[in-house]
Amino acid sequence: MNALEQKIVKLIEPALTDKGFALVRVKITDGLRRTVQIMAERIGDNTITLDECALISRTASAILDVTDPIPEEYTLEVSSPGIDRPLIKLADYERFKGFTARVQLGMPLEGRKRFQGDIVGAEASAVKIKLPDAAEVSVIPFHMIESAKLVLTDALLAHSQQKPNVA
Repeated sequence: MNALEQKIVKLIEPALTDKGFALVRVKITDGLRRTVQIMAERIGDNTITLDECALISRTASAILDVTDPIPEEYTLEVSSPGIDRPLIKLADYERFKGFTARVQLGMPLEGRKRFQGDIVGAEASAVKIKLPDAAEVSVIPFHMIESAKLVLTDALLAHSQQKPNVA
């Protein structure tokens, strides 16, 4: 997360939390027009409706309009993390233990930058992934992870249907 994304998190997260939402991620992309993507979910339920996305958008927009951390024009997008959600925080690896994840590193570890396997958990500042056909669990330093997300599997789908408050 870059400095501007961190600044936006600090500005909007308290207001979203007060309204009952957990901020999953803020991501800024540049293209023809800069886009600020806010990914959020309901605290304790982890789902989100279209009306709630609109509420989050109005709340974040009002804060960003007043504080003006982004000098140029931008598009604000609000979305749910979805079932095959990104894994952003170390706690996400504990929360989704047992499910399959795809992890992309910024620098090679054990000769590779991509790992896909079952999440074993997290400890201190590392993530544990059990790769298919591997005898040992790969321990990945959290700071090396560039991006990670859950892989849509039958198990994840079944779990999300049986417990609508997850993923």
